[in-house]
Amino acid sequence: MRPIGGWSERTDVSASVTVAPRKLHTWVDNDFNSNIAIGSASELLYVSSGGTATDITPTGLVTGNEDAVLNSAYGGGYYGGNSNNSLYGVSQPTTGIFQEADTWSLDNWGENLVACLSSDGKLYEWDLNTANDAVQITNSPINCKGIFVSEERFVFAIQAGGSPRKLAWSDKEDNTTWTPSATNEAGDFELATNGEIMQMVKVRGKALIVTTTDAHLATYQGPPYVYGFERVGTSCGVASRCGVISIEAGAFWMGNDGFFAFNGSVVQNLSCDVQDYVFADINKNQITKANAVHNSEHGEIWWFYPSSGSKECDSYVAYSYREEHWTIGRMARTCGADRGVFDRPIYADNTGVIYSHERINVSHGTDTPFAETGPISIGNGDSVMKVNQIVGDEKTLGDVKLQFKTRFYPNDAERTYPSDTTYYDLTQIPTSARFTGRQVRYRIEGTNNNSFRVGTVRINGTAGGSR
Repeated sequence: MRPIGGWSERTDVSASVTVAPRKLHTWVDNDFNSNIAIGSASELLYVSSGGTATDITPTGLVTGNEDAVLNSAYGGGYYGGNSNNSLYGVSQPTTGIFQEADTWSLDNWGENLVACLSSDGKLYEWDLNTANDAVQITNSPINCKGIFVSEERFVFAIQAGGSPRKLAWSDKEDNTTWTPSATNEAGDFELATNGEIMQMVKVRGKALIVTTTDAHLATYQGPPYVYGFERVGTSCGVASRCGVISIEAGAFWMGNDGFFAFNGSVVQNLSCDVQDYVFADINKNQITKANAVHNSEHGEIWWFYPSSGSKECDSYVAYSYREEHWTIGRMARTCGADRGVFDRPIYADNTGVIYSHERINVSHGTDTPFAETGPISIGNGDSVMKVNQIVGDEKTLGDVKLQFKTRFYPNDAERTYPSDTTYYDLTQIPTSARFTGRQVRYRIEGTNNNSFRVGTVRINGTAGGSR
């Protein structure tokens, strides 16, 4: 076991954003330059590989909500609705209209950037000229919630025209032709779903469409129908517009109370050891901020989300699809992009600082890396174990320190050894210790704040009678 890589500041665009970034996109242009686009509910920025930020926000952009809100004040209910509490000035929290935290969807049309902010609804294109702002794509639909470019070079408008179930697409290789005719392949389709379309991602030559309730697959068929659609999953809605990540093996996403995976054929529930913890910890009112990123180097999918005590993303849950295990932790990041365009993954925090992550022998900011187990039975589970030695297995002696927390039965008061504020330093093999219990959980903490490698930790002692 080892900690995640450290991070260092790549560039600071906090002076150019007024609210938290919600989407970060990277790409290589035709001159082999690396580029970053980063968007908040109020602006869209271009960041060069050298770190220079340029505001490319479209003129007249309809800005959105930094935070999700439930409009339960006057005018916040549905027209004609009524309740026993419908007096003037009395909020109606169960009948108000939920307004999500707005975000951009970003993609590439060749080397150009295409974009859509969910509150604004227009489809934009930016031509890599820092003297220009992004401009609306000619003839494109309005009142949309997102944009997607297929492998066949169609531009899709998500929730086109304000319909929650409608997809519209341009002609092939022509993002300015949207009216279907006998001489083009533009078209539109209303999905047979009771949810609203949230996100589209590429999956092995096809497009996966995830709604708030189910998932569908779009397959290119050519004229006259152009695309065919089939449902591949039910009761598997995604919680946010940035919650789906596509990889070679399929796609993964976070729902409102669980995780899901598309294996190329059907959607399956993803078994999660920390599911109860995550969905008890998450701020459900701000779940539309949940943002998925891929860490291809380590075969992991990360979801950043706001914890119950926060309105902003300050926590993460990560799934290792190679080793099939889960990790949880605290980290204040709102969006990010995998390595590939850049040599390291890059993530942004809510102020607009962009960090280069997964760096070896680099600190974790002001944080100290640690890992903590759940309760483990010691002895045979019925006997009391009296521990007197710890046998560590770290790569370099002294790189970690340990703390143990024991109980005699599940609801017993927890006791911490050596104390709440001290640790066994493991600078000797074995290390003398003294604690007793039927079950134990332990915390391994790095001592150099950079890196450590730990194998199996063993504890030696004697088993006593039942208590």
